[in-house]
Amino acid sequence: MGIEIERKFLLRDDSWRAQVERSERIAQGYLVGAAALAAGQARASVRVRRAGDEAWLNIKAAQLGIERAEYDYAIPPDDAEALLATLCDGVLSKHRHHVTVDGTLFEIDEFLGDNAGLVVAEVELPRADAPFPRPSWLGREVSALARYYNVNLIAHPYARWTQAERDANEGADA
Repeated sequence: MGIEIERKFLLRDDSWRAQVERSERIAQGYLVGAAALAAGQARASVRVRRAGDEAWLNIKAAQLGIERAEYDYAIPPDDAEALLATLCDGVLSKHRHHVTVDGTLFEIDEFLGDNAGLVVAEVELPRADAPFPRPSWLGREVSALARYYNVNLIAHPYARWTQAERDANEGADA
């Protein structure tokens, strides 16, 4: 079984940009998304993702926290485009920036469209209690807050967040 151990953080500032090694544009949509999960009709999200010349089908357990079952399967890019265009309720777009700090990869997602203005750093770990660097730009952890999960950003994009939800971003301290 595939297990993903991932922690999500808001960012304090843009100083991470000087360390970007590469970036890619990602488009993703959900075949089984937030509505089915919220209604208790599914135990996992099913995502289609396209990045450059590659595409994947991803199945991720619907549970909060940093440790979840996850499976990724490569699919033909043309199939991904067809699925995104015809079977997904919406498509989330973002730039993913890769930044390595002391040998640890941080994937920083800068969201576009209705989620523009939201920037989140993710770090995948070998185990839940694994140590990792805390660069000065890394802010408050939001791993357990469902509104930051990509599946929920399609159903409830950042542009529609209440002022209270947005203000929570301002207090992004470690």
